[in-house]
Amino acid sequence: MANLIYKRVSTDQQSTARQNLLLDEAGIEDPVVFEEEAGTSSRLRPLDRPKFGELLTYARPGDTVHISEMFRLVRGNQHILDVLDALHTGHLALRIHDGAFSAMDLTARHPRTGELLSTVKFMVQTLAAAGELQRELTYDGLRAAEAKSNKGGRRPAVPADKTADVRTVYLEGRSIAALARELGVSRGAVRTALADLMPEHTGAGREDGPVPELPVTLDMPGKVADFLRTFALDDVERAALDQGVTVRRGQGYTLRVTAAPDVHRQLLARCQPLDGTPGAPVVPAQRKARRDYENRVNTLAPTPASSIT
Repeated sequence: MANLIYKRVSTDQQSTARQNLLLDEAGIEDPVVFEEEAGTSSRLRPLDRPKFGELLTYARPGDTVHISEMFRLVRGNQHILDVLDALHTGHLALRIHDGAFSAMDLTARHPRTGELLSTVKFMVQTLAAAGELQRELTYDGLRAAEAKSNKGGRRPAVPADKTADVRTVYLEGRSIAALARELGVSRGAVRTALADLMPEHTGAGREDGPVPELPVTLDMPGKVADFLRTFALDDVERAALDQGVTVRRGQGYTLRVTAAPDVHRQLLARCQPLDGTPGAPVVPAQRKARRDYENRVNTLAPTPASSIT
């Protein structure tokens, strides 16, 4: 049984870095990779794409097709149903490693009729419609940006050949905003280039002020993440969860969260009810998940006493 990986990006300005990360973390054994040329539009029917066609020709019954997210393969309703029919005909399994479809078995069929289960079809059509709406909104936003002579999409990073000069003038007192204007990049791009300098430099001459904490990546058990998503979190906490990377672990998952240590501590405090509250029964699996996360948070350096209020 072979593991077949399919990758695609819509423009030649994009890369497969995120797809590579998700698929590498999945630990797929002996993968055979089929990657479309950069710029292969999602408007082109999947069955008409060169590399996906090669994948279907190469595949044998019992093989598994792996994709990082569903929308790397399809977007529209009919595209999804066409692909599922092709996979069913070839007796192929489909594994999606991140996104809304990752917890669903899209190949499930009725044991008697062989038809796609109605619940699966409903979810597929609903989520595909949401994907089409997102695409339309993105397209409209790019057109509006072009009308204002702005370029859509993420602004570029600081060029590698200018990084040293940027660091030098920053230490001489130039502001991040001024550097961003001069280079035509975002302030975030400048901060990325200065990441190792900023805490030390902003702390210089202000010995009584706290040194900013650098972000730390911790694995949060899925049961903790699911619980926290029901909470009214503040913007920083919500952003940390939303930007986390899902890593599948058998039937469950962990969320790889990158945030400042204080944010991890706040999230840990939020899920205290998983240890049990008066009148509410304790769910052992949830309590264990919270304590696993607590053990990881406790490995972080303690908050300095001077900064605790």
